[in-house]
Formats: sequence, C-alpha cells, structure tokens
Amino acid sequence: MRNKILVGIAAGSIAALAAIAPASADTAETARLSVLHGIPDTPVDVWVNGELTLDDFQPGDLAGPLDLAAGDYEVALTAPDATDASSPVLGPVTVTLAGGGDYTAVAHLDEGGSPTVTPFQNDIAATAAGEGRLTVRHVAAAPAVDVLAAGAPVIEGLANPDEATLNLPAGTISASVAAAGTTEPVLGPADVTVQEGVLTIAYAWGSLEDGSLALAVQTISGLHSAPEGVNSGVGGQLAERDAVLQALMIVGVAAIAVALATGGVVAARARVGARD
Repeated sequence: MRNKILVGIAAGSIAALAAIAPASADTAETARLSVLHGIPDTPVDVWVNGELTLDDFQPGDLAGPLDLAAGDYEVALTAPDATDASSPVLGPVTVTLAGGGDYTAVAHLDEGGSPTVTPFQNDIAATAAGEGRLTVRHVAAAPAVDVLAAGAPVIEGLANPDEATLNLPAGTISASVAAAGTTEPVLGPADVTVQEGVLTIAYAWGSLEDGSLALAVQTISGLHSAPEGVNSGVGGQLAERDAVLQALMIVGVAAIAVALATGGVVAARARVGARD
C-alpha cells in the first residue's frame, strides 16, 4: 500500500469520525488526522469502520484535522451515494494512528497511474527560533524530479510516493527545478515563503498524461520553539542553499509534470487505498 490548485477545508464533513471507535484504541492519547483527495475526476464517499464519514468527497479537497483516539481505522472508498461500504472502489485499508501523532492520509495515483492510498506522518516537532519547515510529497502520476541549487542537483530522483523535508530560515526564497537526470532548469526561479513556526506541506497530485496535475498545500502551525522565535530571514551561503533546495522541491514536484509533458507518462486514475 503506497502512497486546477484547489484545497477545500471540509472539517465538518470528517467530524463524523469522532463517533467511530477504532478497532484497537489507546484512549490515553489522541491523534490528529487529515484526509486529502488526490484522485482526479473521481468524487467518492469515504467510509471509516463501516460508517459514512465523507459524503461526495471531491478531488483536491482536504478534510480535517480531527482529534481521534489512537488505534486502527478501516477506510474504504465507494462510488458517491453508495448505501454501504460492501462494494468499495478502493480498500478497505487499515490506517494506524499513534497517540500524539499528526497524520495525513492521501488518496492518489501511483507513478503508473493506479489508485492507491498513502498515510503520511507529519513532522510537527518544534522548529528552531526563526525557522519554518517545508515538506514536499510527490503523489502524482508523473516522473521523478531533481532539485537544483547553484545549477547542480542537490536532491535527485524525488519520486512518487516519496517526501522530502527541510528546516529553513523564515523568509522568501528563490528556486528552480529540472527533469530527473538533467541540469537545465525547466521551472523557476520562483518565490516560496517559509513561515516561522509553520509546517508547509506541498502535494503534487493528479496525472501528467491526463493533464490533471495540480498542487495542494496544507499548513500546520504551532511549531514554534519556546520562547517563540524571531524571524531571522535567510542568512549565509549554506542556509541559502538549503532554502533553495526546499523551495525547489515545493515548486518543482508540481511543475515537473508540465515541464516534462514532452516526455510522456502513464495515464492515471485515482483512489484512496489499495483497490479491492
């Protein structure tokens, strides 16, 4: 089980999860769960432990976060307006939530265009004073990307469903990206803002071949160290290089599909888990 710009926050829809007891739960601590629908042209109903929790969930929508008891949750996707989860189009799959953890479950296409679901654990550790955190997740039916800094690749072959994370000085940075195995920029420079004490997660989802590639962004605040840090900007060559690296990833994973359109990738169709 492996894992246009539109991000609709539908926390109310996922609230029904609160009434569902996990298969095995440690109620001493709760976990936080968000769900991202990254399957193009495929509205679905989401069922958790046999209960309808997201009705007519649309591609590009982000639901949550919701506090849930730690434990195992069985998730299945069905066609909209299904009367139960007995004939899922994807799943059922089991998502395990540990107490104190923050998670995003992503229904998306794998690199070959098959629907799948990937649960990610979000890095919510405290950031240093003056820093923010950037995570890039490649969940699109598109090829790998290389990230360039000073004209040379510093991240190579970021592929579906991998992620990359960096802690960076808060500020606005410039970045560019190239197709995997090349050094000629195909996108950029582009400005990306890193916020102090905030985790910014960028998702490249959809299908390059189908022309449905899109970018979704999720932010999680409250990562400030104590006392709350002061914005220090981007200082020093090393910090600048790392900042470029992170920005390249956040911009490049989504844009590589467009830039590589001449290379052709497999068609895609998406769902939120392993196909039943």
